[in-house]
Amino acid sequence: MASGRATQKDVAKAAGVSQATVSLVLSGGGAPSIPAETWARITKAAKELGYVPNRFAQALKTSRSMTIACIVPDITNPFYPSLIRGIQSVTDGLSYDVIAVNTDGSPERERHFLDWARQGRVDGVIGVFFTLRASDFSPLIEAGVPVVRIESSKKRGGEIAVDDIFVDSRAAAFAVTEYLIAQGHSRIAMVAGRGGPQGNRIEGYRTALANAGYEEHVVVDDEFSEIGGIRAAETILASEFRPTAIFAANDLMAIGVMQTLRERNIEIPEDIAVVGFDDISAAKLVTPTLTTVAQFQWQMGERAAHTLMERLRGTKTGAGTALEMPFDLIKRGSTQSP
Repeated sequence: MASGRATQKDVAKAAGVSQATVSLVLSGGGAPSIPAETWARITKAAKELGYVPNRFAQALKTSRSMTIACIVPDITNPFYPSLIRGIQSVTDGLSYDVIAVNTDGSPERERHFLDWARQGRVDGVIGVFFTLRASDFSPLIEAGVPVVRIESSKKRGGEIAVDDIFVDSRAAAFAVTEYLIAQGHSRIAMVAGRGGPQGNRIEGYRTALANAGYEEHVVVDDEFSEIGGIRAAETILASEFRPTAIFAANDLMAIGVMQTLRERNIEIPEDIAVVGFDDISAAKLVTPTLTTVAQFQWQMGERAAHTLMERLRGTKTGAGTALEMPFDLIKRGSTQSP
C-alpha cells in the first residue's frame, strides 16, 4: 500500500487468496464456485483495508452497472428507509450501490421503472409493487436482470424466476383482531388505504370478526398517511358505529387516528384502543405508545439483497422462490392502560 490506496493485491494478501479470486468477488461477477466463507473473508478484508474499487473499470470489464434499484411506493413512509438500509448492509460490502425510486403505487410508474431497469441502468431490482403481477417481470428476467419482490401475502414461487420475500399480512391482521377481541372488544373498526397490502389486512380482520360473530366496519381512504387516518377516523366518529377499538392498516394512519381522537378528547385506550401495522420508529414515540405489528424490515431488506446477489453470482438459478419472514405483535400503551 505504498500509494496509500488499497489494491486488489493487498486484499488478496490479507484474505489469503489469489488476486483472481478477489477480482471475481469484488467485481460482483458470477462466481458460484467460491465458498460463502471465502466471500465473507474477502469482503471483510476489503472493508478493513478501505479498498475502493474503480467502478468505471469494473463496468467496462463486466458489462455491469454495479447498481441495484430499490423500487418502493412511498419513500416518505418510514417503513421503507429501514428496508433500504437492510439492503445496503449487504450490497455495500459487495461494491454495489443502491438507487431508491418512488412510484406512489401507480401502475404507470411501476411499469416505467421496469422499462428503465431493462435498459441496463441497473443490474438487479428489489421492489414493493402494488399493481404488477409476476408475468409483468418476464421481459426483465429475459434481459438478465433478476428481480426480488417484497410481498404482503403468501407466495409459493413459480416458473418465472422472480423471488419473493413475504410477510403474511392476512395472518398478522387476524392476530391483531383476535388480540383485541381477547381484550374484550366486540366493536372494532378498521381504517385502510387503497391497493397494496391493504386487501390482505382487511381480509384477516374480517375473518377474525366473522369467527367471533361480530360486526365489521371498514373505512378506506385514498392515502396511507396521517391525513388518511385523520379523515378515516372522522368518518368513523360521524357514523352510527361506536367502536371501542380501531385497527389501522399501517402506523401512519394509526397516528392520524390517534390525533383525531385526542382532538375530540377521547381517551386512548380507555375509550378507544388503537392498533397500527409496521412498527415504524414513531410508534414508540407517540403518546400513548402504539401497539403495532413488527415486520422486521431491515431483516427483510437483508434477505432480499442476499437473494438478489445469489442470482447475480449464479449460485441461485431456475424458477422463482418464496421465503416467508416472521411478524410480531408488539403490545404497547395504545391498547393497554398503565
